[in-house]
Amino acid sequence: MSNSDNGGELPSSGGNAASNGSSRGPIIPKSPNEALKPERVPDPPRRSKKARSQVIIFFNFVMTMIVLVCLAGAAIFYYALSSYHSPGPLAANTNFVVREGAGIAEIATSLERNEIIEDARVFRYVTSVNLGYAGSAENRRSLKAGEYEIKAHATMQEIADLLESGKSILYSISMPEGLTVRQMALRLREDTILEGNLPADLPAEGTLRPDTYKFSRGTNRSEILSQMHAAQQKLIDQIWERRDPDLPIKTKEEFVVLASIVERETGKDDERAHVASVFFNRLQKGMRLQSDPTIIYGIFGGDGKPSDRPIYRSDLQKETPYNTYKIKGLPPTPISNPGRAALEAVANPWRTKDLYFVADGTGGHVFAPTLEEHNANVKRWRRIEAERKAGTAAAANAAEEVVDGQPDGADAERPTGN
Repeated sequence: MSNSDNGGELPSSGGNAASNGSSRGPIIPKSPNEALKPERVPDPPRRSKKARSQVIIFFNFVMTMIVLVCLAGAAIFYYALSSYHSPGPLAANTNFVVREGAGIAEIATSLERNEIIEDARVFRYVTSVNLGYAGSAENRRSLKAGEYEIKAHATMQEIADLLESGKSILYSISMPEGLTVRQMALRLREDTILEGNLPADLPAEGTLRPDTYKFSRGTNRSEILSQMHAAQQKLIDQIWERRDPDLPIKTKEEFVVLASIVERETGKDDERAHVASVFFNRLQKGMRLQSDPTIIYGIFGGDGKPSDRPIYRSDLQKETPYNTYKIKGLPPTPISNPGRAALEAVANPWRTKDLYFVADGTGGHVFAPTLEEHNANVKRWRRIEAERKAGTAAAANAAEEVVDGQPDGADAERPTGN
């Protein structure tokens, strides 16, 4: 039984072996040489005709280039913005001039040349975008001409904002009250910041306003002259409208002439209206003005008297249209450019009876209604001057000099009928 059982199991085992052999294939013995030879690698699967299309290859190339260009553009954009907002190379504050009519390209190149910025191209293109150069012309902004103070390590953005604002460095020129037109023109010509020539025909005497005028580098001298002329006309019109209605002068021209004389007679604000009252009182009484500054203008004109040249008594006799020791009434034109205070004083003078005034030795004047009082004041003034000039050469010529104010003695004029 056991043998038959074992014999029955053998076929079964043999059947499994046959079954396994059929699935794996027969075992073929190999020689050692054959075993060492490399086996053949199977061919890769063939690409489809669609993948081998020239159109697909072209589009793949285009997409690759687009990606590369975008990456490069992003890098350039980052570099430009980073540079535009980074501190610049300028080590210390400096002045930078933008000439009239300069474009962004020229400005950018000049900034780089002066080592204010590192890359002119970055400044040029980013600033152009910020100013709206890519848009319509009406919305486009610009960088303005002028001289600017660039701060140390200023960024390109800060520099562009400054040049766009037009807040350039301002210079100033001062024109004191009482200068003539020629003297003002000389100051304009001597200013080295201003440019251009003045017109051959200067404005009339008295028509320029004494003041301080601010301007940027490159401003034309004629432009400042025009500002002075317009400002004076406006000031005269305003004050003339507020004048005392009882003034003995009736025209705006006479008003400016007398204001110019008052301006030259005293520099003290609290005296101008008093001096004006003296001249009005003399005009109303038919007396000559006898003003020293008019003599000076008649002799030297708009160039002015040299500082070392005194007024001699002989000058009182010189025949000029401006010698108010000789003529009655007002001279034909102003003798200076009066300021606001002198114009206000003549438009609204004090109401006094004074007809004379003379220097008091302290920079001011002493006034008198009668010639007797005036003569006493003049003697006091001459005594002060003699003490001041004692021991000097000027004392020898003191008799030839005219006192500061109306003359005394035989040179002085009394009111008509007195």
